[in-house]
Amino acid sequence: MTTVLVLHGPNLGTLGRREPTIYGTTTLTQINIALKDLAAEWGWDIATLQSNHEGALIDALEERAHDVEGVLINPGALTHYGLALRDALAAVGVPIVEVHLSNIHSREPWRRTSLTAEVARGVVAGFGWRSYVLGLQALHQIIVDQTADRGA
Repeated sequence: MTTVLVLHGPNLGTLGRREPTIYGTTTLTQINIALKDLAAEWGWDIATLQSNHEGALIDALEERAHDVEGVLINPGALTHYGLALRDALAAVGVPIVEVHLSNIHSREPWRRTSLTAEVARGVVAGFGWRSYVLGLQALHQIIVDQTADRGA
């Protein structure tokens, strides 16, 4: 079974009540359910982790890299300064899609730089909780295409 690791960075556990005018009112639990439901339609599994600690996200990548086919990540503020997380993502060896609820490119200047995007296949930003769904759909196509290429 194809498994995707979904990582949520710092402060994302407070979704639904944290700055709803920016991040919306959808909770992290609701996002995870939407992702699991979508993945189930493809016969896939989703493993999720939210942590406020960069090391915990890195540990999850190191522990799960060998048994997942892709990573969907919202690094939160680690997007902008998480060099260790960026390096861990680079070492995973599976496709990575980065997602953001808000459009980081239209916010404060310091939010416009993503260190982690350098090692991602793509970035989806600005669509609220739907950024996750769009990101998973993109990751699905990337993995399907890779599987087809190996079979050809």
